[in-house]
Amino acid sequence: MALPLLEDHRDLAEAVAAFAARGGVIADTRANFKRYAAGDRPDSWDSLVNQGLHAVHLPEEYGGDGASLAELAVVVEQLGMALYPGSYVPTVVTGGILATGSGSAAATMLSELGAGATGAVSTGVGVEAVRTETGWSVTGTSDPALGLPGADVVLVQAQSSEGELWFRLTPAATAVVEVEDGIDLTRAIGTLTLTGHPVSDAEIVDGLLPHRVELIVNTVYAAEASGLAAWALRTAVDYVKTREQFGRPVGSFQAVQHKAAMMLVRSEIACAAAWDAARSEDHDVDQQQLVSAQAALAALPIGIENALECVTLLGGVGFTWEHDAHLYWRRALSIAAVVGSEERWAHTLGERSADAVRDFSFVDSDLLPELRADVRRVFADVELLPDDGTTAASWAPAKGSARRARFAEAKLVAPHYRAPYGLGAGPKEQAVIAHEFATRGWAQPSTVIGEWVLPTILEHGNAEQHDRFVDPTLRADIIWCQLFSEPGAGSDLAGLSTKARKVDGGWIISGQKVWNSGAHEADWGVCLARTDADAPKHRGLSYFLVDMTSKGVDVRPLKQSTGKSEFNEVFLDDVFIPDDCLVSEPGQGWKLAATTLSNERLSMGSTLHHGSSDQFRTVIADGSHDCSREDAVEGLGRSISRELALSALNLRGVSARLADQEPGAEISVSKVYNALAQREGSRDVLRLLGPRAAVVDPQANYAIDHIGLPSILFGGGTVEIQLNVIAQRVLGLPRS
Repeated sequence: MALPLLEDHRDLAEAVAAFAARGGVIADTRANFKRYAAGDRPDSWDSLVNQGLHAVHLPEEYGGDGASLAELAVVVEQLGMALYPGSYVPTVVTGGILATGSGSAAATMLSELGAGATGAVSTGVGVEAVRTETGWSVTGTSDPALGLPGADVVLVQAQSSEGELWFRLTPAATAVVEVEDGIDLTRAIGTLTLTGHPVSDAEIVDGLLPHRVELIVNTVYAAEASGLAAWALRTAVDYVKTREQFGRPVGSFQAVQHKAAMMLVRSEIACAAAWDAARSEDHDVDQQQLVSAQAALAALPIGIENALECVTLLGGVGFTWEHDAHLYWRRALSIAAVVGSEERWAHTLGERSADAVRDFSFVDSDLLPELRADVRRVFADVELLPDDGTTAASWAPAKGSARRARFAEAKLVAPHYRAPYGLGAGPKEQAVIAHEFATRGWAQPSTVIGEWVLPTILEHGNAEQHDRFVDPTLRADIIWCQLFSEPGAGSDLAGLSTKARKVDGGWIISGQKVWNSGAHEADWGVCLARTDADAPKHRGLSYFLVDMTSKGVDVRPLKQSTGKSEFNEVFLDDVFIPDDCLVSEPGQGWKLAATTLSNERLSMGSTLHHGSSDQFRTVIADGSHDCSREDAVEGLGRSISRELALSALNLRGVSARLADQEPGAEISVSKVYNALAQREGSRDVLRLLGPRAAVVDPQANYAIDHIGLPSILFGGGTVEIQLNVIAQRVLGLPRS
């Protein structure tokens, strides 16, 4: 829920938070609304400058620390949580932009900012520059600019026939700053009107590149939006934990829990977008252009949404002038407005995605050269083997494939498994292996449902079960299905009624399972059954491995609303399960099922099938859309945004583990966001098609694809169940 991952970033965040706490920021702000809205410096400005927080990112020769955009984003997020007033953010944006420029004007302005001057950036297409004999003449009125009234250093952008012109504003009668009545009561905003304003060559700032300027602006404001969203979440959760209605905490009501959990999901997405933008500072131009548009599109609206939801959870008290919620809400509205509309950034991201793809690799190409060489030798062997095997009708891998067998022999099917089944690969090793597969254009091998089953067997099974099941599954000689859900116990697995009774040499299982993916092609299934009817429902379950060819196993495919039969119901009629197919001890099934389901969510949280950007690209390319190209590209941009958000969220989770942090909420957050993103994206595709969506298209049947959404919305636990998990286990809200 915060940008810092590295230890030094966490230390920096703690120091900034401590500074804000000492300064009594909110009380000071409320006492000085008029002053700060007019452009006065906060009373704590000198203290902030003494700590160097204004110059974290400035070059050392100008009094700064020479830190990166990532460090600046950490500071901005923390001060955003504190609603630090005045022109701090406009000032650091000004300095960040100037640090990428050149010339004496840039150097002078940086020196002044480093010494504690305040700054602002004035832009707008209505400001035009014309060449004169002595320099330039500039005329026009800028867009509203935060921090402009009262700023010591003002950097102005004008449009000319030669391109963008950046210059330092010098006081003159030809330059008038008008203070506007801003929605944000804690920060000044104004417009600049220039009338034949003369600009000499000495005032010109050279070398400013549009993509760098945009990246700095969008990253900083995305970081502030992340801080605002985090404050709103924390404030709402703290309130509903203690506020009582009907004799119990408001936070125990499911509707309230789901609101709070969605606030966490949004907060994590905003944080991930700001983090990904900040880390792109040294990336290629096309990468920076992608993430800067994404930061504006994904993070800025979330500040608004979380602030509003905070008010709704606070109730009447949150809708009063005295509560701080509206001040955060106002700032979120203000910064989203000055950065630009969602529609603009969605269209921009869609256009930029036509020629660029975000690179989420996080290891150098020369990292672990010996491992890379080993992987490449395996690839060379695989290329000589036939691409054979029996292809399944559903999602199962091909059986009997010589290529798959070679990958399994090399421990590359599940390299993160411990020896002798894998390489014991950590995040870096896994990233290197994934990079090598991607370089070849090959998909990494998957055991599909085995991805969820094998970790459970490895963690809780015995040596004989390891030998019997792990290697054959990695070779795809064994295909798995999962026998958990029942007609009367879907998400409530603890309420299942399938029973297992002990007999000589094993167990007899009877019951019915449903929505079993690929059970009609599976060799084995993992089955949860009740072995102790007298124990509390969570404690009376056991975890069995079922041979799907056993007598009494009846698999009946279910025809879905899509017309396909990918799921099944399985009847277990006195099926004998030998003792060696019980995993762990009787009564441990719930704990083992939790291991399986957590691995399921981790696996399912990384890919968008419905409403993917590829679907949007296909619709745009074949001209089948029933709207303007601009609307279609905007739809593509929103789809790309969802994919980038999910990928950044997942990469942050990996990076956190690399930094020795315990896994947080990212598994459930990823599952929730993935499901909602596919739901929204699929519907957006249909909106583009118009009447075409009413006709069955055998080549690209988007309507049927949309009807297939329940498999995503239900699989691995419904969105609502995941929201319960987030609310109770992550946010600590009380159970009802």
